[in-house]
Amino acid sequence: MSLDLDGYFARIGYGGPTDPTLATLQALHAIHPQAIPFENVDALMGVSVGLDVASLQDKIVSQGRGGYCFEHNLIFMHALEQLGFMVSGLAARVLWGQPDDAITARSHMLLRIELGGLTYIADVGFGGLTLTAPLLLEPGLEQQTPHETFRLVGTGDQFRLQANIGGANIADDWRTLYRFDMSQAHEVDYRVASHFLSTHPSSHFLSTLVAALALPDRRYALRNNRLSTHHAGGRGEQREIATASELADLLENQLAVVIPDRTAFEARLREKRIVET
Repeated sequence: MSLDLDGYFARIGYGGPTDPTLATLQALHAIHPQAIPFENVDALMGVSVGLDVASLQDKIVSQGRGGYCFEHNLIFMHALEQLGFMVSGLAARVLWGQPDDAITARSHMLLRIELGGLTYIADVGFGGLTLTAPLLLEPGLEQQTPHETFRLVGTGDQFRLQANIGGANIADDWRTLYRFDMSQAHEVDYRVASHFLSTHPSSHFLSTLVAALALPDRRYALRNNRLSTHHAGGRGEQREIATASELADLLENQLAVVIPDRTAFEARLREKRIVET
């Protein structure tokens, strides 16, 4: 089954060029995370997460929903492939909040794109720090995106993706998101990782609500009942949401998250002690 490109373009609000050029890639990469939220509602609710084209199209295009990294980057990969881009999947070890040499599972998906004799990295599904532009695979080069400045740091045959989160007040505050190499990963690899993340009792996606959206002038990042807003230029603010109803309202109205069964969702929030009432 092929992805319904017209439906995908309508979902993200894209009406620009479709030739496989860097300008097209940049435009799609900027608009995708503004239109499709990162969220783990299905995993939190105990619903199976499908990664085949039909499942992705039904959930993200037809139902207007979001998803987590595999869903975001797989549908983005299918769209790019159908436009004629040379794209393949990679896998990464998430290091956010961990030492740079930590050995974590390959639980994240990103994309490798060969274009004009150069290699680019794309990733539209890393929650509150999702890239909003592709990055040239050139270690040490600081690359400005519509949001933060990013860089790739090479360590042998591996790379670390880092973001400068200091904003205007701190010139250099580089934090590592994840580590990856250039070994190609396939859909079956992502299915195994996704199955663990969406079913294993130790997965934080089963007990923690996560959602994020990147708008042109700010980022929203929600973890359980705490919403962080990061404005362009570095100013940030946080607030806590008190009730399940308020939290569901915030998800639907501010983060563009579609909740299939709101009554069951609010009950799950209370059951998981994400909110008390």
